[in-house]
Amino acid sequence: MTTTLTPAAHPRPRIAALGRRALWWCALTLSGGVERRGHLPRGGCVVVANHSSHADTAALLAALDARHTPAIGAAADYWFASPWRRRICSRLAAGFPVRRSGGGMDDLLAMADGLRAGRAVVLFPEGTRGRDGEVGSFHRGALVLAQHAGVPVVPVGIAGTDRLLPKHGRFRSALIRVRIGAPLPASATPDEAREAVAALHARTNAEALRDSSLRRRVAALGASRAGLLLAFGWAFAEALSWPLMPELLLAALCAAAPRRAVPLCLTALAGSLAGCVLALQLALSGAHLPAPLTTDRMRAEVRHELSAEGASAVRHQPWNGIPFKVYAAEAGRAGVPTAPWLRETALARGTRTLTVGVAFAGAALLARRWRRWYGVYLALLATGFGVGLGLVVGAWA
Repeated sequence: MTTTLTPAAHPRPRIAALGRRALWWCALTLSGGVERRGHLPRGGCVVVANHSSHADTAALLAALDARHTPAIGAAADYWFASPWRRRICSRLAAGFPVRRSGGGMDDLLAMADGLRAGRAVVLFPEGTRGRDGEVGSFHRGALVLAQHAGVPVVPVGIAGTDRLLPKHGRFRSALIRVRIGAPLPASATPDEAREAVAALHARTNAEALRDSSLRRRVAALGASRAGLLLAFGWAFAEALSWPLMPELLLAALCAAAPRRAVPLCLTALAGSLAGCVLALQLALSGAHLPAPLTTDRMRAEVRHELSAEGASAVRHQPWNGIPFKVYAAEAGRAGVPTAPWLRETALARGTRTLTVGVAFAGAALLARRWRRWYGVYLALLATGFGVGLGLVVGAWA
């Protein structure tokens, strides 16, 4: 007895759908995140959604279950007008052509067998991308297809894509949210489907992200002049005597205000450079500043590196755990000239400071949906830093 697999049950289309879902989920996660509320019903269905951005297709492919092997209706006169667009649309977006100038209904009805086999067909009944967050009037093709195939219509509201990739605008980071509503009967009218989608879109768009009041206060600090002064002063003091590295402060500020990461990092770097020049001059004059959480073995290692490499020895500092103030003080005692010392320090410290700040800012953008746990993040950050500091000091004792 031979078993014939339906299109939705066949392993190859499902594997392809799973690959597309993984691809777009990763892409949207890197650009700000994607989250879904609700599930598609069992069996085939026609999905109708609002349309404000080319990113809507990616959002739905990332959010909908691969077992439905979703297919996306795409404008034939745009997405299938050239071979390269056709390949991109069909392979990466599971797109099928829908003519907008006659014959479009036949294109839709050709998907009826796939619907009956359990597939989800995704359509944007507005026919084009809207603007200003408004959901336009719906064409009747999606409803006719659902009636013809005898499957329900599932309204979906998408929020955030108009910020991620606005119509005729520039790409920017944004969290995408997809809300799947209750199925409508196949007999639903275009107006009923539009009202359901518009309600889901408005509800999703108006839903505030759960946040931490502590994060908001720290973000306000990071976005202010006081935050820049704090970053400069912390790094300046650490180059002289302060035991806590500026990257600890940057990890807290950049996670709360990721878009301020670059100015915060550059300001902290300026503080480090100003502090290291002062530390160098003080050491040259014979002054000895307090150096808590440092050891004689650290100072001996730095003296050895400076004698062998001169100012370029500071390039070891970001990776060996020895505090920057030890290098600054020992460089002064060794008589290292200010100009080469400042140049090498800017390269070594700049690389580390910018890498740390941008990394924490990037992680914060990806994890924005978990902002409400910012207090827990700070506790883990402080604990991890304390443990790491203890291990480093112990290793150099």
